[in-house]
Amino acid sequence: MSDLPEPIPAATLVLMRAAVDGPPELLITERTGHMAFAAGALVFPGGRVDADDHLTADLLSSDAGRVAAIRETIEETGIAPGLIPVPDAATVAALRQGIADEEPFASLLAAHGLTLDPEALMPFARWCPNFREARRFDTLFFLAEAPADAPEPEAAAHEAVRAFWASAASILAEVEAGRAHIMFPTRRNLERLAGFGSIAEARADIARFPVTKVTPWIEERDGEKLLCIPEGIGYPVTSEPLETARRY
Repeated sequence: MSDLPEPIPAATLVLMRAAVDGPPELLITERTGHMAFAAGALVFPGGRVDADDHLTADLLSSDAGRVAAIRETIEETGIAPGLIPVPDAATVAALRQGIADEEPFASLLAAHGLTLDPEALMPFARWCPNFREARRFDTLFFLAEAPADAPEPEAAAHEAVRAFWASAASILAEVEAGRAHIMFPTRRNLERLAGFGSIAEARADIARFPVTKVTPWIEERDGEKLLCIPEGIGYPVTSEPLETARRY
C-alpha cells in the first residue's frame, strides 16, 4: 500500500490575453512566502475544488473543476473569466467580496444575473505529482481568453504578494536569471505555452493533444537523476535534473 497522501482535487486557470505586439500574456500570481504549499512561487490562479464547487456545478450543468478555476481566479486576482454576461467592475468586486465572505457561489452568480459560459474554459492539462510532500494535488489546468477590457489584476493579500500579466517566455527568463522561482509542473506548462504565438495557436494545440494525467517519475540517465514526464503529450521539454526541479 502506498504511503503517499491521497491527492486533493484542484483546478487552475491559464488565462491568456492578446498582447499589442508579441505573444499572448498570461495571468500570474506570486504566492506569499508563508504559504504551506509553493511558498513564494509564481503560479497560475487556482486552488482546491471544494464542496460548494460541486453544488454550483450541479445547479449550472457544469463541472466542479471549471467552477473552482473561475471562482479562484476571481478571488485571487479580481478578474472574472468564463461568465455570461461579462460583469462590470462593480459586479466583479461584489463577487470577490462574496467569495471572501464564503457565500455560495451559485447564489452570488444568480444575484447578479450571471451564469457560466460553457465554452470559455478548455481543458489544457492534468498534473498529479507523487512527490512525498505534506500536500499532494490532482490538478486540472484549463485555458481561457481574458474578458474584453479586463482590469489590471489585484492580488489577494492573504495569498499573493502580486498578480500580473506576462508572456511565458518572459517568466521563464526571470526564473533563469534567478529573480523568480516556479514549481516543476509550472515550468513544463510555461515551456509549452511559450511556443504559442496566439490564443488561436494555443487552442489548436489543445485539440491535438488530449489531456493526459501527468505523474512525473525519477529516472537515472548517464549517472544523472532526472525528473521526467511522458513524451508525445505536447510538452517540448520532458525532463529536468532532479537537483534543480522544485517540487513543493
